[in-house]
Order: sequence, then C-alpha cells, then structure tokens
Amino acid sequence: MARTTLEARDLWADIEALRQRRPLVHSITNVVVSNFNANVLLAAGASPVMTQAHEELADMVAIAQALVLNIGTLDAYAVEAMIIALRAANARAVPAVLDPVGAGATPYRNRTLAALLAAGRPTAIRGNASEIMSLAGEAVATRGVDSSAGAEAALAPARALAARTGAVVCVSGAVDHVVAADGRVLRLANGHEWMTRITGVGCSLTALVGAFCAVQPDAWRATAAATALMGVAGEIAAEQARSRGAGVGTMAALLVDALQLVDEAGFLSRARIEHD
Repeated sequence: MARTTLEARDLWADIEALRQRRPLVHSITNVVVSNFNANVLLAAGASPVMTQAHEELADMVAIAQALVLNIGTLDAYAVEAMIIALRAANARAVPAVLDPVGAGATPYRNRTLAALLAAGRPTAIRGNASEIMSLAGEAVATRGVDSSAGAEAALAPARALAARTGAVVCVSGAVDHVVAADGRVLRLANGHEWMTRITGVGCSLTALVGAFCAVQPDAWRATAAATALMGVAGEIAAEQARSRGAGVGTMAALLVDALQLVDEAGFLSRARIEHD
C-alpha cells in the first residue's frame, strides 16, 4: 500500500538505496545540459548513458533501469528517438520521466508533447509552473524555458494532468509541489534562488527523478526524494559559494559536490516537507 505521508528519513533511505544500487539511467536530453545532467547523476550515485541512435534505443532501454526524456532542443530525429524509447520503456515496465521544457512556447513543442503522450505513458512529469500549466491545457504566457507563473498557481492543473496521464507531476518553484494521480500532494521548501541562474539544474532534477524511480517503486516518493536531495544540495552549495565570496559559477561545481557528499545528518536537518 502506498504511503500517504513521508518523512525526511524515508527520503534519506531512498538516497542511500540510490548510492548503493547505482542504477543505469538512459537520458535523451538536450544538448545544452547533457554533460551537467550526467555529472549530477554520477554525483548522486546513478550511472548515466546519453544516446539517441535509433538503431540501439530498444537495446539500451532493455538494460537501463530508467528512461529520461527532455525536449529542450528539438529536432525530428530526437523526437522520433523519444517516441521509440518511450514505447520500449512502457513495453518493459521501465520507469520513464518526461521534462516538457518550454511547453507552450511554440506549436512545434506542443505537437511534440502531444505525440509523446499519445505514444506512451510517462511515470513522472517534471517542469516549471508554466510548462505544467501548458501541458495540462491551460492558457498561460511563457518566457521560453522560464516560468511566468508560480508553482502554487499550477497546483490545480498539475492535479488534472496527473489524473489524465496517471503520472506523478512535479511542479518546480520556490516551493516544489509533487502530485500523484491518486490525490497525494507533498510540498518541499528547499533550494536557493541562485539555482535558477545555473543552466541545467531543472533538467538535472528531472534526471534525478528518473534515477530515484529506478530504486523506489512509488513514483511519488521517488520524485519527492529527488526533489528534496536537489533542494538540500542547492542550499549547501549556495551557502558555501557565498561564504567564499563567489557566485553561481562556483556554485554549479559545489552543487555537484553536495549531491555526492551530503550526509544523513545534513539532509535530515534541512529537508522541509509539508503535506496537504
């Protein structure tokens, strides 16, 4: 039976499981963030593979423990690769996570997302408020890949999207919301505003969601663990950077360090979890 509430110790148990089991996460992601995503996965304890060659997708999905799809930089070849991989993941019960980067920004992006959701079922969907609202069918102004709305405004659309797709929906923002199709909602209040100034942090969180879905069968809990870990690591990295008089460039490296080095005491003392 799925848990209806979670504590920081539950999420720490999943972090330890990730570090011990080192799942292979297959990512078809955008060219801007590929290297950073891979480093984040490695630091957290997962093993990344980035490939989109049509000829090997089914074979790669077959040996992976999770699939991550990110539509940040689109072209026809990548879109077809995502469709092939998603179908293969569904056929093998491999968890699949979708990042609808820039949803609502262009008709092509919207058509791509519609094609993906028609082709298969994502286990989880993570995006900012504008992306989730657009994917849920709401009319919302977009700013490219940046959100023009707060996470709280996207809660009702996130519930509707979760109910429609069966996926866990994570809305990232100052307070992150994790919504399950069965109605469970969890809020995580970790992170730092500087995280929004580092390319790839949101996309890397999506990759982490995939990694945690590989070791935790409850996708709601897995998404919460990934989100809490990224938020706590972001806080630690920002504090360390500021203590050195440094900025977001240094913070990016410190974020990867924190994902690797955060310990149980540090995580439990910082994780801030709220339920409806």
